[in-house]
Amino acid sequence: MKIIMDEHAIKRSMVRMCHEIIEKNRGLEKVVLLGIETRGATLAFRMAKLLKEFENVDVPVASLDVSYWRDDMKSDSEAFRLPISVQDRVVVLVDDVLYKGRTARAAMDGIVYNGRPRQIQLAVLVDRGHRELPIRADFVGKNIPTSLNEKVRVKLVEDDKDEAVLLF
Repeated sequence: MKIIMDEHAIKRSMVRMCHEIIEKNRGLEKVVLLGIETRGATLAFRMAKLLKEFENVDVPVASLDVSYWRDDMKSDSEAFRLPISVQDRVVVLVDDVLYKGRTARAAMDGIVYNGRPRQIQLAVLVDRGHRELPIRADFVGKNIPTSLNEKVRVKLVEDDKDEAVLLF
């Protein structure tokens, strides 16, 4: 096991990504954050706090369970309506690790099920490569080249009582 990012590196990456989101969207008026459950949602709620701190704007934020839209897993869950509107908004989809792209694709299906956004952007704490779908992140905390037999684990204090990105 190797520590790739400690709590300070995670915080620095989150701050940088928030500034990039503000810059790319020329403000936050049309932006909403959707975090992919579980750790993507945790990161999205953290980002909302940082964006409020930087721009004094309350960005709508919600979590998204993508299990209904996964094409590679069986799920008993049902499609649901989001508690925030995505209609004509810039949706920043937030996840902890981008790997093959299947979770991001499922999340996009879930977003479109709930309305027609102006644009969907993807923010990930870690991009580890090995895409199976033509998906790339707009905002990346850290690129970590990995082999297929390695695993990346993001631990966040809210979910895991610890804070680090680990490579196994």
